[in-house]
Amino acid sequence: MSRILIVEDELSIAELERDYLEISGYTVDIENSGDKGLHRAMNTDYDLVILDLMLPKVDGFEICRKIRSEKDIPILMVSAKKEDIDKIRGLGLGADDYIIKPFSPSELVARVKAHLSRYERLRGHRETKNDEIRIRGLFIDKTAHRVFVNEQEVIFTNKEFDLLSYLAMNPNRVFSKDQLFDHLWGMDAMGDIATVTVHIRKLREKIEQDPSNPQYIETIWGAGYRFRI
Repeated sequence: MSRILIVEDELSIAELERDYLEISGYTVDIENSGDKGLHRAMNTDYDLVILDLMLPKVDGFEICRKIRSEKDIPILMVSAKKEDIDKIRGLGLGADDYIIKPFSPSELVARVKAHLSRYERLRGHRETKNDEIRIRGLFIDKTAHRVFVNEQEVIFTNKEFDLLSYLAMNPNRVFSKDQLFDHLWGMDAMGDIATVTVHIRKLREKIEQDPSNPQYIETIWGAGYRFRI
């Protein structure tokens, strides 16, 4: 049975969400402040976190950032704020979804089910085939250092292969240019983040059917890049 944490300062909303989720078979805990929610999320094994954006003590952005730095579980961010910049920022910090209030409890349950199902598929795939990544027509063999697009082998430089593998191993997560540069090249490397843009363009030329309309590596304007599955 999946265990879910709701971090929401409006108790009536949190209890309504909990009731619908429990009817659907989930175990649900509630915290009403950001600091307590963060502590519980970091020290308890949850399968998914539903995270309000505006919270006392610690806001949802900071909680999302800290959870994502240590845990690979679905995070659903909810907020009454409709501004695109908040959605982009939340997704950029690692949230898997962003739901605008008011929303129906049945919609929340549907999204929770979808994210948990996708997470289980990805986790099972990684556990059984840790050195292989298959996403639609793309096949990455990490052991052999080979890439096939629609069964045709495509040649990559080492950095191109590392960047593609890293993105594909973390699907639906938004990475900024700075994050990608620091991870692939190192904080002390010579050069600048413009090299990330160049490598993304090269990847698209090699794996996308139409690089101007990418189906794998998406640009999230103002945030970075995301590998879509």
